[in-house]
Order: sequence, then C-alpha cells, then structure tokens
Amino acid sequence: MHSVETKALGEFLKARRARVAPERLGIAGGGRRRVRGLRREELAQLAGISVDYYVRLEQGRATQPSTEVLDALARALDLAPAEHRHLTTLVCGRGDAAPAARVSPLLRRTLDALALAHSPAFATDHRLDVVAANPLGAELIGGVGESGRRDRNQARYLFLDPAARGVHPDWPARAAEAVGQLRVAAGRYPGDLDLSALIDELTGLSAEFRRIWASGEVVMCAPGRKRLHHPETGVLTLDFEVLHIPAAPGETGLVVHVFGAGPGSPEAEALTRLAATPGR
Repeated sequence: MHSVETKALGEFLKARRARVAPERLGIAGGGRRRVRGLRREELAQLAGISVDYYVRLEQGRATQPSTEVLDALARALDLAPAEHRHLTTLVCGRGDAAPAARVSPLLRRTLDALALAHSPAFATDHRLDVVAANPLGAELIGGVGESGRRDRNQARYLFLDPAARGVHPDWPARAAEAVGQLRVAAGRYPGDLDLSALIDELTGLSAEFRRIWASGEVVMCAPGRKRLHHPETGVLTLDFEVLHIPAAPGETGLVVHVFGAGPGSPEAEALTRLAATPGR
C-alpha cells in the first residue's frame, strides 16, 4: 500500500473513532476524557483485535488488514454502507493513476433527449468536473460552461465561489456531498495528481472544506428531492436522480445527475418557461 493510502486509512479511522459516543456503547464517558469518541484501546477491544495492531493500522505501519478485521472495525465504528466500502477501498484500492473521462455520443444524445423533456441534467467525473450538460442543466447549476460565469468543477464552485450559496439553498448538504465524493475518489485513485492538487487547493483556501474533510464524512450523492434557485424562477424543489455509468478500462466512471418535476406542477411549468428562453 502506498504511503498516501496508509495516511488516508489512518486519518479515516481516527475521524470515525472520534465520532462514536462511548456512552452509546455502554462505556463510561465522563467529563475528564482527553479525547472525543473512543480511545484506541476501546475500539480495538470492540473490534476484537490487539491494541498494538490497531495503533499500527492508524499510524500506517500495518498495511494489509484482512477482510475480517475491516468488517470488525466497520461494525465497531457503526459505519454506514458507503463508509464501509470506502474503508475497504482505502486498503484494497487499485492505486490507479489519473483515468480519463470520456463522454460518449450516446450519453450526449441522452442529455439532449432529457432537455426535450425539460429535464435538467449534467454529468460529472470522479473529480467532480462537469464534463457534459444539457442547456437547462448547465443553466440551473449556475451557468457552467459559459466563459467567466463559473468554474466547471463542482467542488471548487461550491467552496470558492460565493454565488454557489445562492444557487444551492441547502448549501451545507451539497458541500458535504461534494467532500464525501472526493474522499471516495481519493481512496480509489491515490495516484491521480490532479485530484490531489484539487483537494490541496480546497484545503488551503476554504475553512469549510477543511472542517468537513477533517470530519472524515463519506456522504454520497443519492436520489431524492433537491432545491435549486434561479433568478428567473425562484427556488425550485425538484425530483433528483443519479445514474452511474461504469468505468471502462483506463477511464473513470461518470455520474449523470437528472432533475425533473411532476407533470402540471408549478416546478414543471417553471422549467418549461426557463427552457423556452432563447439560447437554451
């Protein structure tokens, strides 16, 4: 395992350990505890491993824990499924260098077809670069693709462009999603220098990014409802779906983000008006 991966594993375990309330597990907390969450020896006992081995894991000196050890740590830390997968990726990740993002002609036609149905849509790669979008999707997320209007990278836009908070009324949730996705990507592609540079840039320039990153959160983008604000329509509460395009050899998988509204709803009428604006 590379040094970058071992450091990421230790940081993730430490952050997740700090999150667990000892009282919830029947462990006396007390106001005199010097650390938040579980002590190393407490987590080791819960996971059924030696304290020395756990310390070596957290310090990056033990690099090949078994699946059984990872599963035990995940149970002891009460990891969500996405967090459990991320823990496994940190240990078993491929260490790939930067993969290429390819937007197929079929994907572009699909985005265009969604535009005809007044469904905003865009696609991102593992670095959260917007690699393709239909006109309505590009407009609703702040005019991505228009020269000088906003950065094509979703994370850089969210954390470094004040306009993003106007576009995303639920900015804290969108920010947490972005950090969660970058954390997963960093574990999967530790050799991606562009991704590492992006994370370093955001760490240096954004206190909010540093805070969320340090928490160790793994929050994946999921279907549901999301709110977007546009100056011509006001706040729109839209149905939201994510479609995953698997990676081909040497490429990165893409995530297609699709928004929509029920027929006849005020949101659907607003999208129709916005789509009818010349140039979209």
